[in-house]
Amino acid sequence: MDLEQRVADLERRLAALEGAERTGSRIDGSDFWALDGLKEQLSGAEIADGGVLYTGSVRLPTGEEYAWQMTALTEDLLDCDGTAVAESFAALGHPVRLRLLREVLGGRRTAAELAELDGVGTTGQIYHHLRQLTGTGWLHTTGRGRHEVPPGRVVPLLVALATARP
Repeated sequence: MDLEQRVADLERRLAALEGAERTGSRIDGSDFWALDGLKEQLSGAEIADGGVLYTGSVRLPTGEEYAWQMTALTEDLLDCDGTAVAESFAALGHPVRLRLLREVLGGRRTAAELAELDGVGTTGQIYHHLRQLTGTGWLHTTGRGRHEVPPGRVVPLLVALATARP
């Protein structure tokens, strides 16, 4: 295959991938496959207001793999405790905390490893951020001062990051 053909093929594949990301479509063209499954799941129930579904399959740079899905009914989401939700969002609302979470997902698990990073502040500030993230469930401490994003929070964290992108 000549170079021009290979470039054209790559451009076509990139356009398909970008379109899938924007519309929620699968690359194979079956638009709204997850939404169709959610509607089917909810069709047997007496739920007029519907719900949301998010799911993911993730391999982190550390090699850890997570698969997760969640369905939440609209009524439950709109009736939830606003204080707890606001605290959880507030914990994510600081750029240093988001960076710490990304670094933990990438394999830096101890406060000492995190303190080596430029721009994250003093050790005391790092501990303050880690406490905020731990208190709201975005992190938990494993033995020997190691931190990790709980398995049930990896995909939701990535979903939160994806929905916050401009």
